[in-house]
Amino acid sequence: MTVEFPPGLLLILGAIAVPLLRGRARPIYMLALPLLGIYQLILLETGSFGTVSAFGFEMTHVRVDRLSLIFGYIFYIAAAIGVIFAWHSDDRIEQTAAMVYAGATIGAVFSGDLISLFIYWELTAVTAVFVIWSARTKRAYGAGIRTLIVYMLSGMLLVVGTALHASETGSIAFEHIGIDSLAGVLIMLGFGIKCAFPFLHNWLQDAYPEASVTGTVFLSSFTTKLAVYALARGYAGTEMLIWIGAAMTAFPIFYAVIENDLRRVLAYSLNNQLGFMVAGIGIGTTLAINGAVSHAFAHILYKSLLFMTMGAVLYRTGTAKGSELGGLHKTMPWTTGFCIVGGAAISGVPLFSGFVTKSMILTAAAEEGYLIVFLVLLFASAGVFHHSGIKIPFFAFFAHDSGKRPKEAPLNMRLAMGITAFLCIAIGVYPAPLYALLPFPVDYVPYTTSHVVTMLQLLAFSALAFATLQRFGLYPPELRSTVLDFDFSYRRLLPWLWRRLEAAGMALHGLAWRGLEVGSARAIRAAQRHHGPRGILARTWPTGSMAIWAAALLGGALLVYFR
Repeated sequence: MTVEFPPGLLLILGAIAVPLLRGRARPIYMLALPLLGIYQLILLETGSFGTVSAFGFEMTHVRVDRLSLIFGYIFYIAAAIGVIFAWHSDDRIEQTAAMVYAGATIGAVFSGDLISLFIYWELTAVTAVFVIWSARTKRAYGAGIRTLIVYMLSGMLLVVGTALHASETGSIAFEHIGIDSLAGVLIMLGFGIKCAFPFLHNWLQDAYPEASVTGTVFLSSFTTKLAVYALARGYAGTEMLIWIGAAMTAFPIFYAVIENDLRRVLAYSLNNQLGFMVAGIGIGTTLAINGAVSHAFAHILYKSLLFMTMGAVLYRTGTAKGSELGGLHKTMPWTTGFCIVGGAAISGVPLFSGFVTKSMILTAAAEEGYLIVFLVLLFASAGVFHHSGIKIPFFAFFAHDSGKRPKEAPLNMRLAMGITAFLCIAIGVYPAPLYALLPFPVDYVPYTTSHVVTMLQLLAFSALAFATLQRFGLYPPELRSTVLDFDFSYRRLLPWLWRRLEAAGMALHGLAWRGLEVGSARAIRAAQRHHGPRGILARTWPTGSMAIWAAALLGGALLVYFR
């Protein structure tokens, strides 16, 4: 393997051998691929290579800088953890698709031009859908189809925007784009779909919970964070993103509180956390960008950990619904502990990874004078502790005793969760190695009295609110239910409207056809009256009359001609 071998292709080409291997050789081989990828990134030097001319433009297949490197590292780490978690699985389709999916994501991160980015972008879409379908259920098939349609829309916007951008600027380089042109707006919308912007977000809650226990771990790590990277690369400092991000942090909280499926709760909290990153990118200062990128790094870890714990619960009990769980801490103590660590990390508890990354974004918002945004982000921080830090561990492992006594998660699952939990704590206790990887030099101290006290007060009041509501029976109970979100508009409302329009169209078609039949019958009768065997034009006329008519017509023609 040469150092200049494009990152990502190692996994894409390496996936060819995955279905051919048997037994323990396959997971060992799969684990070796991302580990070799990490080693390759260590050897890479800053710069660009693999530049070729195509379609009259310069395509740069690999662009190495600090922004692409940090995302490359965390994507390889996530791939390795996912392989360990899925060590027990023998699903060759899912494993092959997951390797190509991870490799395409990494290839997109290191792409230096929009055409190369588009190729990898579409490859992530196709392979992600195969990961969803690997669950082999009717719901997974439907979710995969809907997700594929959404992903194709994202790709269409990206390619149309790229064509316009190339015609306007004469370049396809993937640098800062902005929204000063139609091309920039279209490309941002393409990124925004995969970043789950408001009203474009439901594919996430639709698809991730329907994938398999192991597939969801891969899905949670790549697509949305690739979109975060793309926004950081092309739209840093775009003020619109501040307000989009703030909205993203707030609205999923209300859905997560009433949702019964705990993996769907995690999907909503994923949307919430993406909002912090998008807001940081919109603020655009070095502190805000560092905060958004570091939060993406930490988020991949703690969100994977939470999905792994709920996946372990689903694997052992056959359900991830809060109404059917409870009391699992008695027989799954390791999974319970790992879930609590993930909940503490996502909530920003001091000494956990979320605290040393999320606080950078909050500080940047305050320093730049975005008071409303700052307050919304504070509210969102309390909300995510409410539903991910408390609700999920409480209803899954404590709360009422469901009577279920499953075995602890398999050893490989516990190993993957243990490694991820260690990283969540290590980053929180000693963030310097993470800060050293960030795009800009870091001049930030997370553990100040004001930061720690503010966050502890926020978390304490959120916990008090949960306990009070639970004590007095005011907290939404975990019930078997379906939560209606914006996807109701295109999954139920639009089909209903289509059926009504189709019925109305058929009725109009029937009326029009009957009118055509009546009109045709009248025309035929009229024709028969004049041209039929007994019609007026079929009668015998005297020669003299015909001569008079011919002379009259000829005279009329001459009159028109000479006039």
